[in-house]
Amino acid sequence: MPVSLGARGQASFEEPLELLQDCHRRIEHFQGVLLRVVEESAEGVLDAPHREALQAALKYFREAAPRHTMDEEESLFPRLRACGGEEVHAALARVEALEADHVRADGLHREVDALGERWLREGQLPAEGRAEMRQRLAALRELYRKHLEVEDREIFPLAGKALTAEELASVGREMKARRG
Repeated sequence: MPVSLGARGQASFEEPLELLQDCHRRIEHFQGVLLRVVEESAEGVLDAPHREALQAALKYFREAAPRHTMDEEESLFPRLRACGGEEVHAALARVEALEADHVRADGLHREVDALGERWLREGQLPAEGRAEMRQRLAALRELYRKHLEVEDREIFPLAGKALTAEELASVGREMKARRG
């Protein structure tokens, strides 16, 4: 299940804030895929459809999600920090919390990836492994619920007002370059 940024029906690199929101919807989608695989795999045995879904979701979080984090931390957030204004200054504390969320999510994803790879390798994940995976996924779901809401409702709209068209275009070009 390849996911391609800028594909038909999605925002383009010329609309980087909308594209970042599209990424959020994919994060939610693949998070749901992981949860369904854990819940639907009887006795922890992977059938072919669940194996394929697990592989796709793990690949997404291993490859695409880190680029999304770089889009924010290396392209968007530094430009916001460079802006003046009371509203932007007030939002910067939220940005620092978002960056801390990225670190926490990365650690949780590494743990989920290790469990998922073990599951793929062995074809079965014992009950304690599934419970551990459920726990990590629940922590990620709660982290993302708050994190994505702050970005979608506060940070991205603020960036749309505070950044110039050229700054936003630069964010889009950098996002595109990260994806080759």
